[in-house]
Amino acid sequence: MTLTPELKDALLFVAIIVVKILVITHVLLGACAYTVWLERKLIGRMQNRWGPTRVGWFGLLQPLADALKFIVKEDLLPPGVNRPLFLLAPLLAVALGLTSLAVIPFGETVTIAGHTEALQISGMTDPNGGGNAPIFDPNVGLLIILGVTSIGVYAIALSGWSSNSKYSLLGSLRASAQMISYELALGLSLVGVVMLGSSLSLREIVNGQAAPAAATGWHQIGFLHWNFFSGFQFVAFFIYLTAAFAETNRIPFDLPEAETELVAGYHTEYSAMKFAMFFIAEYANMFTAASIATLLFLGGWHSPFEGLSFIPSLPLPAIVAAFVPTFWFVLKIAFFIFFYIWVRGTLPRFRYDQLMGFGWKILLPASIANIIVTSAIVAWRAAP
Repeated sequence: MTLTPELKDALLFVAIIVVKILVITHVLLGACAYTVWLERKLIGRMQNRWGPTRVGWFGLLQPLADALKFIVKEDLLPPGVNRPLFLLAPLLAVALGLTSLAVIPFGETVTIAGHTEALQISGMTDPNGGGNAPIFDPNVGLLIILGVTSIGVYAIALSGWSSNSKYSLLGSLRASAQMISYELALGLSLVGVVMLGSSLSLREIVNGQAAPAAATGWHQIGFLHWNFFSGFQFVAFFIYLTAAFAETNRIPFDLPEAETELVAGYHTEYSAMKFAMFFIAEYANMFTAASIATLLFLGGWHSPFEGLSFIPSLPLPAIVAAFVPTFWFVLKIAFFIFFYIWVRGTLPRFRYDQLMGFGWKILLPASIANIIVTSAIVAWRAAP
């Protein structure tokens, strides 16, 4: 059978997509596993403990031991549950957690073997020389992420209702009210960035934060062009960060789980891998929230020292130089993950009335005020 050029292009298209999905998915799952290890080690040190030390050197094999435990553990199905929905809820949670990362660009385009590839799960090249032609680098990537993450409330609601347990039901009701409430402030906090970038494309928003080549003096310092500084979006950044903690059910907004009140919240009745799926979804959502904060407020993959002439540019191999921007992107995400853990080891849990009041009475008005101020700044800059 002779392969036509069109068929070869189609096969290459599919092969690149499959390889990217497999690589990024495995990297993400490994990152989630070792984020749990990092969290246990850091929380242990904050509480004057050692954390995991028994399995492997410095406890580095503890995530593998935990995964093996979840795999071989008995998968219980309590009586009275709604079986289809009970099984669907964890699958829906982890699927949505991984899907939201599909539209996140984590670096600039790179050229490998003559093909220009977008550093993104679903980007690919036009083999006929058309350059970068990502099939899923949409100009409304931000809206897609907000839409996918908002559907995650269904997984939590279904898990609590289908479990036939009052503790699970209370946890899911808390989570549903909390996520819907804080989604408003989270979404509105990003409107200012969208107005400054005049786009909903994540890649265009990041490119708009690059230091201009014609800049001189202190104007050329890279981080001064990030939306956090140049766009005066520091208020929006803290609103987003607070709402992201609530959206991912993390301390001090972990009321849906609240071990001291509701046993384990909406996943009380889950065990084995179904319980692990909820954990994977939570940490995947943490990475999504950290990625959005990095892309929209902190310059994405751009270096904070970009444009400074006194920093020597070291000669690097082409493949290494291509992935330097990705290094900066990953480093910024690691900072946010550390901040998540730091807050967990520091702050107490809110009361539920405090949580809801804070979202509706403080964050929501502050996000609306930020939109008004940002629109005034945009209008002032556009004035002749």
